[in-house]
Amino acid sequence: MIIQLLLLIVGFIILIKGADIFVDGASSAASNFKVPKILIGLTIIAFGTSAPEFAVSVKSIISNNHEIVFGNVIGSNILNILLILGISSFFHPLSVKNNTIKKELPFTLLLTTLFVVLISDNIFDKSILNAFTRSDGIILCLFFLIFIYYLTVLALRNNDSIEDTKIKTMSLFKSILFIIIGVFMIVFGSNFVVNSASNIAQSLGVSKKLISLTIIALGTSLPELVTSLVATRKGEFDLVIGNVIGSNIFNLGIVIGVPVAIFGGTELINFNYVDLSVMLISTILLFAFSFNDRKINRREGLIFLILFVIYYSYVIVSG
Repeated sequence: MIIQLLLLIVGFIILIKGADIFVDGASSAASNFKVPKILIGLTIIAFGTSAPEFAVSVKSIISNNHEIVFGNVIGSNILNILLILGISSFFHPLSVKNNTIKKELPFTLLLTTLFVVLISDNIFDKSILNAFTRSDGIILCLFFLIFIYYLTVLALRNNDSIEDTKIKTMSLFKSILFIIIGVFMIVFGSNFVVNSASNIAQSLGVSKKLISLTIIALGTSLPELVTSLVATRKGEFDLVIGNVIGSNIFNLGIVIGVPVAIFGGTELINFNYVDLSVMLISTILLFAFSFNDRKINRREGLIFLILFVIYYSYVIVSG
């Protein structure tokens, strides 16, 4: 048991560090080929923060650990809003840009609602179990492409955002070497995380759903948590909201959409409407709080944290 916990921690460290190395290498390589900075920022760098979740999802589907796939995404999206924004806004109110309220937050709510509807087959037909199919994954991917198109058009209109994208420049050989090392570490780390999590669940006699909603979701959300806390400390409050929104959209569109579209879907026996409802309610509250006064204040952050405690108390007890 102790060995499996250590392997899990080592897996997370390798996974997150591998994602950093991959992003540095891929960004530098793209820069060497004169790819515009904003496109690098919207693709490689943005994907980098979701690389741990993506690697875990692919490994989980390949190894037939489907509970880990959905627990990872559902748990990460809940954690991003309730825990990360809860903690950040409790330290300082978070301002939300007008454009974020009008376009990005509604898109996040739309994609989250779409995911819940696609997965809730039993509501429409009581004779079947809830499942997430390959066609469902393709639909999420298509919506994600629309979001990327919107971001690209928006960013190209704002020259400042192009200059603000910071890229570590290296030689082409070193960039390719970093890419190879980063990919190897991501794959290697994801193997550690999924295998160790499965073994821990088996040893404790609990479901993989519980492990994925708690340990794995928190572990793969560490980059977003660290980024948000650092941004809050520096007073860059817009980045905190943007980081969470971007991460949640990537989780639904890429982390779960792409692997399912490629490898096929699965029935969701152990997930219920409480998990899906909390993810959707969290997103609705984020939109409502932001729309109300263009900020997430301490009182609203406290509400997020209380909901976080209530939900995870339920998860642990039911698990």
